Amino acid sequence: MLESTQSAFHIIFPNTMLQLAATPYTLHFRNPAPTSRGVLTTRPIWFVRVWRSAAPEQVGWGECGPIAGLSRDADGFGDALAALCAEFNAARIAKIAEAMQWLVREAPMWPSLAFGVEMALRDLAGGAQRRWWDTPFARGESSLPTHGLIWMDDFDGVLRQIEAKIAAGFTVIKMKIGALPFEQELALLRCVRQAHPTVELRLDANGAFSPEEALDRLDSLADLTIAFVEQPVKPGCWGVLADLCRHSPAPIALDEELIPIRSVEERRALLNTVRPQYLIVKPALLGGFAVSEAWIAEAEARSIRWIVNSLLESNIGLNAICQWTSAIGGDCVHGLGTGGLFTNNVPTPLTLQGGRLALDSTRPWRLPE
Repeated sequence: MLESTQSAFHIIFPNTMLQLAATPYTLHFRNPAPTSRGVLTTRPIWFVRVWRSAAPEQVGWGECGPIAGLSRDADGFGDALAALCAEFNAARIAKIAEAMQWLVREAPMWPSLAFGVEMALRDLAGGAQRRWWDTPFARGESSLPTHGLIWMDDFDGVLRQIEAKIAAGFTVIKMKIGALPFEQELALLRCVRQAHPTVELRLDANGAFSPEEALDRLDSLADLTIAFVEQPVKPGCWGVLADLCRHSPAPIALDEELIPIRSVEERRALLNTVRPQYLIVKPALLGGFAVSEAWIAEAEARSIRWIVNSLLESNIGLNAICQWTSAIGGDCVHGLGTGGLFTNNVPTPLTLQGGRLALDSTRPWRLPE
């Protein structure tokens, strides 16, 4: 975190207290989005706002929105968020640093909630300008590469998506596997690899392989130069995953495996036992940016690589994740959204230019009323 933001965390404004509020919002997909957890047509989220009572015109914005069947805090989320806002306002907190500490104490069971409130506090600390991190990307001086995400479809539909992404300038393709018969997916991957030998292919199995078949299926990918395979088996199979990480010809990435982990001890036990080649880091699932950085620190201590992924956020959450990624992510191609999935997304300066995200200062923010 930048020193200027750290200093802002500790500023006291006389006779003023921080206030917290949240408003529900429903994002509508342009096209139905098939996933391993069903077809999505809408995405419920909550916008989180924090301000100082003496300066209500200066508002820090955040966003949260767990996904049913994936996030561990989806059940009863709206009620929990309303209760947390009431508790926060009753606590009469004056400094942002104290608010961050309060959040760590009060919201460990609600990772999406913690993500949104932390985002809003960081925005307010930076002057409520949607400059969560002060980086060349956040200032509109550089861009970030991202992958081209391929949605589940039939054989021809997946192939058309991949060709369109490559034609648009994406050099990294992330494809879901497990929806089609495996032989069809192998044939599709061989077709793509033959036509595009230099494109990086990342696969996401979402736990589709059984423990008994997983290694054989991974062995079938040996000649396709796969960058990594996310979550080949369902979460909780640490012994199976450890064996796959030792013997698979394709590197293994953990994604859903991280979601249930709640303590430093559990985090270390998972990484020490499984020893994956990659972690997929999603701040909205893990509990915010500080918790995500703790995961990254543990990964790097074990020479485990990591990739940041967004999670169907609106442009508010996506902007914050992109800025954070630009501060910590180096030159790696991460899995960042493009802002184009929803018909009623929040207009922001975020643009997509040939497989790279950038902030265009001529495009204004238009925050919800």
